Amino acid sequence: MSNRYYIASCVFTAGYPELSRKIRDYIAARFGFRIVRCCVPRYKLQEFTDRMPEAYRGEWSALPDCGDFAAGDTVYSLCHNCSAVLEETKPEVVVKSLWELVLSDRDFVYPDFHGAAVYVQDCWRAYDRQDEQSAVRRLLERMNFRIMEPAESRERTRFCGISLYRPAPPRNLKLAPRRFVENAPGLFLPHSPERQRELMEAHCRQFGSSQVICYCHYCHEGLKLGGAAARHLAELLFG
Repeated sequence: MSNRYYIASCVFTAGYPELSRKIRDYIAARFGFRIVRCCVPRYKLQEFTDRMPEAYRGEWSALPDCGDFAAGDTVYSLCHNCSAVLEETKPEVVVKSLWELVLSDRDFVYPDFHGAAVYVQDCWRAYDRQDEQSAVRRLLERMNFRIMEPAESRERTRFCGISLYRPAPPRNLKLAPRRFVENAPGLFLPHSPERQRELMEAHCRQFGSSQVICYCHYCHEGLKLGGAAARHLAELLFG
C-alpha cells in the first residue's frame, strides 16, 4: 500500500515557524498525510532544532526526522533541495510540490487581492518543474492577482537568492549531483557578503516598486536582501 508524505522542511521551518505550523496543521486535518522533517534520515537534527524558536522545539522534535519512502509513495514538499534529493535517490517515488497539493483542494478558501499586479519569481532549483510553476500561477490567479513575468522566468530562471553564490551543502552535491553539479556550471562559488548584496540589488532593479511573489525560502531571502517588495507564496495562502 502506498503512502503519502509531507516534508515540512528544516530550513523553511527555522525561518517561518508559525507559518510552517499552519501548513502542517492544514495538511494533517485536510489530507491526513504522514508529516516528516526532512528527505534524509538524521540530517543535522540538533542544529536545526536549535535554530527554532524555543516555543517550537518540542513539537518539531516530535516529528519523525524522515520517512521510509518506498516505490509508489507520493511525497509533497516546499523544499526544492528535498525534491531534488528524492528525485535522484528515490526515482520510484512521486515527488510533488505543496502548491500542487493546495491547488487540488476544491474546498480551499483563497484570500482576494483584488487584481493587484505582481511579478512571479521562479527558482533555479525548480527550473524544470513545470507542474509546480504552473500551479503557482494558478494559485495566484485564484487569489485574484494580475501576474507579470520577468524576462527570465520558468525554465530560463537563474535565481535562487544568494544560495547560488556560496558553496552548496555537501549533502546536496553527493545525493543530487545531476541538479547541483552536472547542471550547475559556474554556480555555488564563494562570494563575499558585499558581492552577494550587489548581485541581489542588481537582480531586483527590474521589479522597481512592484510586489514580487516567490515560492522558495532562498529566493525570498535574496529578494529581500536586494530591496524588493517580496512575499512568499505560503504567506499569502496561510498567513
